[in-house]
Amino acid sequence: MLSNLVVLRPYQQSCLDACHAALRAGTTRIGVSLPTGAGKTTIFTTLLSQLPSRRPSQATGSLIIVNNIELARQAAAQAERTHPRWKVELEQGINHRASGRADVTVATYQTLLQPQRLAKFRPENLKAIIVDEAHHAAAPSYRRILSHFNADIKNPDPHFVPPSIPYSIPVIGFSATFSRHDGLALGSVFEKIVYHRDFLDMIKEQWLCDVRFTSVKAAINLQHVTINSRTGDFNASGLAHIINTDTINSLVVQAWLDRASSDRTSTLVFCVNLAHVRQLTKAFREFGIDARQLHSNTPANERRTLITEFKAGRYPVLVNCAILTEGADIPNVDCIVICRPTRSRNVYAQMIGRGMRQSPASGKVDCRIIDFVDSTSRISGVVSIPTLLGLDPSELIDDASIADLKAKAESVGSCNLDNTPVKSDGIPEPTSVTYLDYDDPFAMVDSFSGAPHISRLSPNAWIGCGSNIYVLECLGKGYIRIEPDPEGEACFRATYTEATMHFSSARRLKVSPFMRKRLISTADTLSDALKGCDTYAVQKVLRGPLSLGLLRSARWRQAPATESQKTFINMRRGKRAMDRASIAEATEKLSKGEAANLITRLKHGAQAYYEKKMKEDRKASQLAEKERLRVARSNVQVGPLDQQ
Repeated sequence: MLSNLVVLRPYQQSCLDACHAALRAGTTRIGVSLPTGAGKTTIFTTLLSQLPSRRPSQATGSLIIVNNIELARQAAAQAERTHPRWKVELEQGINHRASGRADVTVATYQTLLQPQRLAKFRPENLKAIIVDEAHHAAAPSYRRILSHFNADIKNPDPHFVPPSIPYSIPVIGFSATFSRHDGLALGSVFEKIVYHRDFLDMIKEQWLCDVRFTSVKAAINLQHVTINSRTGDFNASGLAHIINTDTINSLVVQAWLDRASSDRTSTLVFCVNLAHVRQLTKAFREFGIDARQLHSNTPANERRTLITEFKAGRYPVLVNCAILTEGADIPNVDCIVICRPTRSRNVYAQMIGRGMRQSPASGKVDCRIIDFVDSTSRISGVVSIPTLLGLDPSELIDDASIADLKAKAESVGSCNLDNTPVKSDGIPEPTSVTYLDYDDPFAMVDSFSGAPHISRLSPNAWIGCGSNIYVLECLGKGYIRIEPDPEGEACFRATYTEATMHFSSARRLKVSPFMRKRLISTADTLSDALKGCDTYAVQKVLRGPLSLGLLRSARWRQAPATESQKTFINMRRGKRAMDRASIAEATEKLSKGEAANLITRLKHGAQAYYEKKMKEDRKASQLAEKERLRVARSNVQVGPLDQQ
């Protein structure tokens, strides 16, 4: 029976109704997505009190699985407080050993991985299993446990023999971040999400406290920080080298002094790793601020004391790393300092969620979030409050509420003053293109010139070979080549390579038909380079009427392609994306000028450049798709879960 001390909020009742409806419909593995501070523990303890016992064994027990001792204590205390008639036990470590026959047992998954500890919880005695922080449930460790109670959950051990259970025990997962970034499908454990509420909606409806957001631009360059291929987030070791510096740590403390010291009583700071925790705590203390540190090496008793005193407001700043990201119930936190850039929406939501609980007893009105943004590069995927709302993350924001940011996002989305398309990462799309190159040497565009824009700059038959390289074949006298000059003072350099004998003779003698190339000019623009080369061609290479053969409109170019030209092209076509029959058919219709253009492109590396570019494009496309899927996994909605 539910204690009179608990009055359910409307959304909590709606959540319970959704769970009951799913269970009545025969769905026994369900998920609930609610933000931190929404009262998930209240909901699932109430749900357990409402679920009937299981027949035929009249099972009345329930098992709550959590991932740390703090969550275990919180859940047990809540169950005892709201349901005083229940027998509630803990199963954790060497100090807490449950009987296996209590009304509610709260256990850490680490303890249940021990076979002798798990064996005391018989399926026939349980009516339901609750998984808190359920985004962990797809991990092999959790599935090793849950498969003992529900045959539809596959144990990662191929030799595991599932127990014979006459009925399906409901497995109900609760999480603020019902998604994973490592590709493990939550659908392997849960069939569907039956209820979801976004933290932005909860703030709007005043179930969570408002947020005041301040961004601080710092000399942080995340460009070369490696990305973990499994999680999609920054690797901590590389991130720490960038973030944990005296300069950045001093900036963090200065920002806190400027924006939080006067009106904030309880600040929680998130760091990258243990060394960062120590150095940043030291920086706060050097400014005379009573900052304490909490990390994985902090003894359990000291950890409890630190958190108890922080809740009581006995010191203003608690610096931690990965300890208070999940499950910390400290309502008085009124400032969050994020010194740990992340690409994970889950991690970011967990960090800011520590400050969104309401706390009338402490006089808390809102929570200030101080975030530090990369000022030297634009790394895609870094999460912040603005990016969650679709705003440009590089724009500095000070003392803005969620309502302010939402209004700004709507304004940006509905009215773009210069009508410039804007991509999701805030970088404007280009509105015009100066040059257009066709990288595929077989692209049948503009007589295979490879660069249609070249016809507006020169009357001669210049050919684009990719990568800003342009070639003018000089009718058997060699060729002139324009290419970028990255080491010189000019943008382009032009060279002439003279032919000393006919190609057939050179092939027969197995020697090169060309002399060593010589520099003929440099230029700052492609137009100037072309003009200089055209002049050189008619004055030094093909004088008088012969120069007319260089023109794009030369009469010889209109004649049908020769058999030797067709043979050369067909030999070089290789394994093309276009099928062989299509290329052969196109080759038969070529003019001599089109064939010459195509041969020039093939001889001067357009095919190799194209294939290299295609390989790079495929890799970029694969990375983009991987990133798209990573971001998509963070989007939570009611409905079936993907099992793959």
